[in-house]
Amino acid sequence: MKAAAALLTVLATLLLFLYLLWLTTEGPLSSRDWKGEAKKVVNFTPEMPGKLSFPFAPGSNFKNSNPNVVMKKTPVTKCKNLRDPFWSSFTKKKRYSEDYYLQLITNVQKCKWQQQPEEQKKFRSKLASCCDAMHNFVISQNNTPLGSNMSYETERTSFPIEKGIFQMLPVSQPFMGRSRNQCAVVGNGGILKDSLCGSEIDKSDFVFRCNLPPVTGNFVKDVGNKTSLVTVNPSIIQQKYGALNINKSTFLDNMTAYGEAFLILPAFSFRRNTNTSFDVYQALHGFKAKQKAIFFHPKYLKSLDQFWRTKGVKAFRLSSGLMIISAAIELCENVKLYGFWPFSKTTNGKPIRHHYYDNVLPKPGFHAMPIEYREILQLHGKGIVKLQFSQCESPS
Repeated sequence: MKAAAALLTVLATLLLFLYLLWLTTEGPLSSRDWKGEAKKVVNFTPEMPGKLSFPFAPGSNFKNSNPNVVMKKTPVTKCKNLRDPFWSSFTKKKRYSEDYYLQLITNVQKCKWQQQPEEQKKFRSKLASCCDAMHNFVISQNNTPLGSNMSYETERTSFPIEKGIFQMLPVSQPFMGRSRNQCAVVGNGGILKDSLCGSEIDKSDFVFRCNLPPVTGNFVKDVGNKTSLVTVNPSIIQQKYGALNINKSTFLDNMTAYGEAFLILPAFSFRRNTNTSFDVYQALHGFKAKQKAIFFHPKYLKSLDQFWRTKGVKAFRLSSGLMIISAAIELCENVKLYGFWPFSKTTNGKPIRHHYYDNVLPKPGFHAMPIEYREILQLHGKGIVKLQFSQCESPS
């Protein structure tokens, strides 16, 4: 009898549970399309990756007081929902076609970008732990004692810091104390042509540029002309100015376009760079030019290379653009990127040149541009930096 009573109790409880479940789901279980409902909630279709949306509002939350009402998904919610699946699939693969990227960027532009202070703080902290641009970005008297030996970034040799070299160095990091709330990092991509971004760029507190790009004449409306710091590849000095043995006056005239900018050179990356970098310093110093030559610290560049290698950026050399973006994230409160576009066409399929001023391609295999761009795009998606993909708004 006791066993029968227990069995009846269990059956009654089970029937009550099934009845309550039927009520809460607005009908019998067999009548509901769970697969279809799952698609509605996640807003995801297992099609080509280019159709995935992008995570630009990771902090957005939508509350629904009625659990039985399916809310209409806005683009912001859609971008949020696919954040984790997108990054896990995007970062696992090593190669993507140009068309894949362009389709992805088309979807990116549909999502509202939002700055994420916590993500910025976290990434800045990681960079500071490995590289410390605040103290090591530039060789200075503070971080390089007189009489020490400067180790090269890529070669197992060193250079003695004697008195003449020591006196060429700034006492401390030279741009400390300048306002760097809003920084612009300007790449040289062909996407800048007809972008009308010049005015917006020039309003920035600090403007980084790469490899002595033209900033005069018809280019100004698209790229501006304000320059706070510009990288200089020694090969440009050798090729364009005859290593300053022939065209020193032309070099000095051309440098006036950069105002009071710092010219930063990788003097101790390769031994072949050292004398050319010193010659640039001597030319500017001897002419009492407004521009000043400073040198990347090889320790900083080596640490930065190791940092990005852990994220899959494995190339013979980091691009100047990624070096400067990394430094800007540490040194600036807000960073916006212009002209970073390693593609041969726009999202609309319009062919564009490699640079806004010429169509000279980089050496094959020297930089890992697709992988670098993947990382830059991820920084944008996480709200750490903002990428400008299209035309800027015309000044009123």
